[in-house]
Amino acid sequence: MMTSLMAHLNDDQMRRQFGARLKSLRKQRKLTQKEAAAHIGAQATHLNKYESGMHAPPLEKIALFAELYGVSLDYLILGLEPAGQPIKNTHLLERFRLIEDFERDDQETVVKVIDAMVAKTRIEKALKPMPL
Repeated sequence: MMTSLMAHLNDDQMRRQFGARLKSLRKQRKLTQKEAAAHIGAQATHLNKYESGMHAPPLEKIALFAELYGVSLDYLILGLEPAGQPIKNTHLLERFRLIEDFERDDQETVVKVIDAMVAKTRIEKALKPMPL
């Protein structure tokens, strides 16, 4: 399967689309090319070529991009969204999409608040008397 994914990057149009996804994901996370390149152990000039669709990165770099941006290889290479929507509450889903545009520190604050609420709910459930 990985060979077939990589074969897609030999096609000029697919490589340009891959590059556009890379660029979009980097901008969503408010990273410079230099910062993103440092995360994957590459030079900014290489990242520029990947984002422009001039070159396809090696598989190990693609895997690092997927990890950095929190997406699947299928999405990164083919643009395929994961099957099924893990969040069914559309109100929550919309808020999470908006939070993706926040600064990294603000995103971390939101995650901490969510973690605190999850912990509170778990504690409340654990302390609730068992029905007889």
